[in-house]
Amino acid sequence: MKILAIETSCDETGVAVVEGEKISDGFSFRVLKATLLSQAKLHAPYGGVYPNLAKREHQKNLPILFEQIFKATPPRAKESPLDIDAIAVTAGPGLEPALWQGIEFAKKLAQDWHKPLLPANHMEGHLISSLIRHTNKLENVGMSGELRGVQLPVLALLISGGHTEFVLMREWFKYEVIGETLDDAVGEAFDKVARMLGLPYPGGPEISKLAIQSRREKPSGKWSGPTSPTGRLSASGETRGPLLEGFSWRLPRPMIKTDNCDVSFSGLKTAALYALREYTKATPSRAKESPLIKEEKAAFAREFEDAVADVFVAKTRKALIQTGAQTFVIGGGVAANAYLRVTLQKLVADEFPGVEVRLPELSITGDNAIMIAEAALARALAGLDDAAKEEVRAVGNLSIAKVRP
Repeated sequence: MKILAIETSCDETGVAVVEGEKISDGFSFRVLKATLLSQAKLHAPYGGVYPNLAKREHQKNLPILFEQIFKATPPRAKESPLDIDAIAVTAGPGLEPALWQGIEFAKKLAQDWHKPLLPANHMEGHLISSLIRHTNKLENVGMSGELRGVQLPVLALLISGGHTEFVLMREWFKYEVIGETLDDAVGEAFDKVARMLGLPYPGGPEISKLAIQSRREKPSGKWSGPTSPTGRLSASGETRGPLLEGFSWRLPRPMIKTDNCDVSFSGLKTAALYALREYTKATPSRAKESPLIKEEKAAFAREFEDAVADVFVAKTRKALIQTGAQTFVIGGGVAANAYLRVTLQKLVADEFPGVEVRLPELSITGDNAIMIAEAALARALAGLDDAAKEEVRAVGNLSIAKVRP
């Protein structure tokens, strides 16, 4: 079976053709065509995604990507090229103006080609594609993979710029959200703290680079630079990470002791802002460009990333104990963060040796159409009929728990 998938949930325009088939104990996939255009540079001046700009760019990019894949202006004919069996499109969650562009484009193709239209859940795409064991990892086109040998229940940590949630799958394609952010998504927190540090958008990878630099140069977590004149930043009752020598920054680990699997990053983001403001006041000569010199900036990035990792370790431990999950998977754009991957793998290896960890292929951790095609194929090959019986609509806050099993 071959599916053409379209992804426009945020600021990445993706089109892909993926072939799938049922095998003895699962499913296999092969990427036939795939292309992706990022709008990150256009949104950088805003420090985040500007919805109407994203909508305009998707409208412009979709015909271009279609032509790249099929060497034709859409639609080329009344019959689909490459013997496409169905068209999948992200219906949510995401930015509704952006989602509508993909949906309208997909509707037109489905109508012209007389093919079923399959509305896809963006978060299910992240989850399913992260469970797949991919090969040929250097190139998306020609990349293949298999979804097999997965032991249920599956616990998924889905983390991105717009979403942060723990999802439990006790039965295939039936999901329960057992924990989520009460305010900011972790990717959004990374981006905003990066902006505070004067780093370019998207900020998550920039924070990670600096944190890696700090750990490489000072593995012990100590730096012998000038002592910060600021006082220790703290919140009553919160656990602290190790204090870097020469600094007073000790960011909070929000909700780390609560009895549930929910998280919160708004307070951590605010704590970072106040710490940097205090430092700027004490060092006015640096205020014009950045309150921190390079080494201090790296140490601050490290403390912020440590705080995030500590929260996820605590909440993942709690979720694994409460659910008895046999497989743990991380999905979403922030799943590319090297420190989070290593830290969470170590947690499972040390404390839950019977649990298998599955990590997504780095090239498709971000938003892309390959994951949408793979999720749609897995469902179709499993015998689920997702063909739209009524008009497909964009739903910005669509929950993975609403996916029809």
